[in-house]
Amino acid sequence: LAQWVTVNAYFGADGISPFLGDGGGVFALVRTSNTGGDALQSQRLMDGRTIAESIAELVASLGRSHLGASGFSSLGAVVGATQPREAVALREWMPQQVFLMPGYGAQGGGLDALTECVDEQGRGVLVSASRSVIYAEPEGGDTWQQAVADAARRMADDVGRAAGVR
Repeated sequence: LAQWVTVNAYFGADGISPFLGDGGGVFALVRTSNTGGDALQSQRLMDGRTIAESIAELVASLGRSHLGASGFSSLGAVVGATQPREAVALREWMPQQVFLMPGYGAQGGGLDALTECVDEQGRGVLVSASRSVIYAEPEGGDTWQQAVADAARRMADDVGRAAGVR
């Protein structure tokens, strides 16, 4: 049984609501890390919001009735670390959502996006990285295993600095 699922928020509330309330959590796609997502998600609507901001408003609204003891909702948001300014703006729309932040590392996301999206206690983001860790290039006489360990350690240090624990 899955504890968390990722859903396409571009189906609207109909595509999100069925997954809420069973004790697990949901991450809804809001602003993805892939460059192709820019063509749609950054477009402006007639009221000046981006499409991603419109989706963020929907996610925040649906999530309000699913708050836990931590103050965060069991409805989180996928917000790529590759667009730090947009991530910060989306945090304003969704203060109670945990951000699943792909795009750290190989896609160009870094510490700046993470730092601005955590709350005062350093919480609220879940960072994912794949290529930058598993395909880390060995330097000097390092083995691939050492390169992977070093890349994972650098990521952990960045996340720790963003959370204020390092």
